[in-house]
Amino acid sequence: MRDAFSEALVRLAKADPNVLLLTGDHGYALFDEFRKECPAQYINAGIAEQNMVGMAAGLARIGFRPFVYGLSAFVPVRVVEQIKLDVAHDQLPVVFIGDGAGFVYSHLGTSHQSTEDIACTRAIPNLSVFSPADRFEVKACMELAYQSKSAVYLRMGKSDRGDVHSALDQPKIGELLEARSGTNGDVAFIATGALVRTALNIASELYPDSAVWSVPFIKPVDSEQVVNICRKVKALVVFEEHSILGGLGSMIAEIASEHAPVRILRVGVRDRFSHYCGTYEYLLKEHGLDRASIEKDIRAFLPAN
Repeated sequence: MRDAFSEALVRLAKADPNVLLLTGDHGYALFDEFRKECPAQYINAGIAEQNMVGMAAGLARIGFRPFVYGLSAFVPVRVVEQIKLDVAHDQLPVVFIGDGAGFVYSHLGTSHQSTEDIACTRAIPNLSVFSPADRFEVKACMELAYQSKSAVYLRMGKSDRGDVHSALDQPKIGELLEARSGTNGDVAFIATGALVRTALNIASELYPDSAVWSVPFIKPVDSEQVVNICRKVKALVVFEEHSILGGLGSMIAEIASEHAPVRILRVGVRDRFSHYCGTYEYLLKEHGLDRASIEKDIRAFLPAN
């Protein structure tokens, strides 16, 4: 996913000299090609993320298209106030890239783990929230973010989970993407980011006739499409490497409760911090997001299966 992001950014910057990359002293190897191809469009703002957002807002006002990159624990979490007041309030077309979302930076502890970024951003007006699952979705999200007339937060999680799609036509903003079709009216699976691959693996082995949907657009989302999915099944399982408070599961539950009530299992991070540091796989297990733990929760939720 990171390679797809870098390639898309280079392509956009070469086509449009107003595209600028601002980074908070991160992503050196990731941006080697960008610095080589577009050196005049690269700004290292240093470890000063709040100032960097203010700089991006000013550049956007005079016609530039800033892409602001940082670890998701810092962009957007550290700079929520600046995103809200400097950028979103005035509908400025700034794209925020939050890399390493979820537990990717597992060894660095809670300060570098980001499981609340969707909740923070989806409540801000004039700010779209994208959460791609693979390189195809990254490419599509980057193009749509560039075309957007207002601010976008693009969240990137674990990059080595494998492709979700074999190919992908350019989607519309808000569209849920069918990662696998299904005929089972008992349950459907909805996931975003790194856990789409997990949802596909579990569904294909345990519930082979169930549909799996990827959600690259948390906000805005096609509510009518969500309602149609809810109406076709007896239960939904929603996966996200994010808190169950305020994320994808909350969004699906909000829509369902108003238009098509259905039982929903929210697979995500409970209301707690990590107790220990360790590998990425260890953190998933600690928080019950490893495959064995998820399967156990699904079986308890769907006892008939």
